[in-house]
Formats: sequence, C-alpha cells, structure tokens
Amino acid sequence: MTPPGAMLGVLGGGQLARMFAFAAHRLGYRVTALDPSRDCAAAGAVDRLICAPLDDRAAWLEMARSCSAVTIETENVPAAALRFIGEHVPVAPDAFALEVSQHRLREKNFLSKSGVPVAPYADIASKKAASMQYPDLVPGILKTCRHGYDGKGQWRIGAAHELLPAFVSLGDVACVLEARLPLAAELSVILARDDRGRIALFPVPMNTHRDGVLDISVAPAPLPLAAIRAARKYAQRIAHALNYRGVLCVEFFLLQNGNLIVNEIAPRPHNSGHFTIEACQTSQFEQQVRVLAGMPLGSTRQTRPAAMVNLLGELWQHGDMHWPAVLQEPGTHLHLYGKSVPRPGRKMGHITCLGPSAPLAAERLVALRAELPAITRQDLPAKSPINRIPQDHFAPNVHL
Repeated sequence: MTPPGAMLGVLGGGQLARMFAFAAHRLGYRVTALDPSRDCAAAGAVDRLICAPLDDRAAWLEMARSCSAVTIETENVPAAALRFIGEHVPVAPDAFALEVSQHRLREKNFLSKSGVPVAPYADIASKKAASMQYPDLVPGILKTCRHGYDGKGQWRIGAAHELLPAFVSLGDVACVLEARLPLAAELSVILARDDRGRIALFPVPMNTHRDGVLDISVAPAPLPLAAIRAARKYAQRIAHALNYRGVLCVEFFLLQNGNLIVNEIAPRPHNSGHFTIEACQTSQFEQQVRVLAGMPLGSTRQTRPAAMVNLLGELWQHGDMHWPAVLQEPGTHLHLYGKSVPRPGRKMGHITCLGPSAPLAAERLVALRAELPAITRQDLPAKSPINRIPQDHFAPNVHL
C-alpha cells in the first residue's frame, strides 16, 4: 500500500482530475497533474501541475520520478505514456485497457470476443468501404474510431447514399458503422477492480442525453431488475477480460425487446457516476484513489436516491447564474469546475439532488436548472469576466 502523504499522479487536468484531487486530499495524499493548459480545471486543486502536452516524454519521466502511482482522467492520453510510466511505478488502468477503449473498432472486436453483446457493426476504413452497401446496418450511425465523445465524431446515416459523404465529412479517417436500434433506455455500470481481481459495483444509474451529451442521471435506475443484473454481469466480465485495475464505466443501451448491448467503455470515473460523491458511502473518485494507492475497496452502498444534472456552457449565454436558487434548496449540491470560458456543450459543473426517489429528485433538478439563468448580462458589473466573452461563443437558440 502507498501510504498517505505520497504523491499520486493523474494524466489530464479536467474536472475528473479536479475531483480526483479532492478525494485524494481527503485521504491524505498529494496530487500532481499533467496537462497542456495552465488554466485547466484541476489547476487550482492539485499540489503540482506539470504544464506540457500529454505526449511529452520528458513530462512522462517527471511523473514517473515524482509520483508513487499514476492514473488517467481522459482517454486522450497516449497509451505509450502508461506503458512508459508503468515501467517505473504502478499505473491504473494499464496501457492495454486504454488502447482497447480509445479505438471503437478495437473495443467492439474485444467485447464481441469476450461474449459481450454490441450493436451490429462494420469497419469503414476507406472510401471504398464507405461506397459499399450495408443493408443490415442502415439506418445507422457512422462513428470515428478515435477521439469521438459527447456526440462528437458521429454522423447519422438514414440511407445508403449518405455513407460516403458522411465518411468524407468526418475527415476520411477510420470509422465504424453501427446499426441504429430501438432503444428503451440508457444506463451505465461503474465499478472498481483492484489488483487482486476484487470488484466493487456502484448502484446503476439511468441516463438521458441531449445532443450526444449526458444530461441527467438518476440512481438507482428505475429499470427492470433483470436488466440491472445483466448489465452488472457483463461489466464484470469486461473488467476481468481486461484484467482491469482502477475505476471502469460501461455504458449500455437497453433495447425495446429487453436485450442489452454495450455502447462503449470508459477506463476512468464517469460523468454518470458523479452522484456517488453525495449519495454513496464511497465515491467513484475515492475508489479511484483507493485502487491506485493499493488500499481496500470502499463500500458502494447508496444512502439516498439521487439525480445529477449537467450544467453546460449554454446556460451562461446571458450572463452569470442565480446560484441561490440551488444553494438554498435542501439536499441539493452544486459542483462548479472552475472553468473560465463557458462554451456551448462544455461541461461547466453539475448539480446533484438527494430525494425520496431518484425520479422526484430529477424533476426538481430540471426545475432548478431552468431558474438559474436569472441574471442578465446588463445586470453584471462592468469588470465581470463574463462581459468579456464574445456572444458568438454561445448557441443562438437554447432549449432547456
């Protein structure tokens, strides 16, 4: 076990690194983050920020020299970084798990070979492949194999003739074509697995998305128990097949016929697991610290039903927020990520509400979010940073 007081490292400096640092500090650890931006979300939360590109080998060496163990907060980390650092200090996850999760085709092939159901798919790696007919996959979704998240790098295909233009529009890069299936719900399984193969499963949230970005998560998921059990079984199978170490999220689609398929995996804490900070005895971030430091896994028991709603940059289009609407509400918890520029689709924070039931908590959150944009631009002081943000940073039409 890495004793408290040691330095833990995280590759990436976004909000997940920020929340990891908060959990690590509570357990007595210090944190170093590697990120190319001095203004990253984690900058004010970590003990040390190494400001360098994520592919900087000198920065990798410095992380290996100064940290007792290293984790990640984004899939954009080169797998070579974990492979290099892992030769010197423990890493969680390892390079293999990252390589699988950061390439859609490799991920789907791995899941299929592991006996885990996925949507029917085809490898679209060239214009020739994009010119072929795929009657079983159209209507479908064309997704880039790399760097696609929060709805980015995706194109809906309604007819066969749309495939080639979509492939070109996505940059003529390797893609996967997936069949579009009738969905009943979306859910995710978040778990932690230690180096002895022991697994701790969190309560399963049900998720709703807007424009490809997670909007609301409610936990426990108001879904059939059979679906919850099946999702947990598949998630554990994936973790064991990867010989995984760390916190893992597996996103599922529940189809209208009752079957489950895996959408994708994330080798890190996940947006849909933020409710665990207030609603579970051990949060997903504390669990990440525990695994990285070689501590025992914590209890994942949920103490109260919860719902979480994301706060995206569009909310700031007219100025600052009316935070008292949230802060005066009992059982409601505000998390802001310290980001200075609110762009459309950018995750600026989230709100978690504890309530008598997860659906009731979600209803209250939606109403609270609608009350937030109550301070207009002209109401703000002249020196407020929000006044310096160009209006074209925001979408012209916002629907909440």
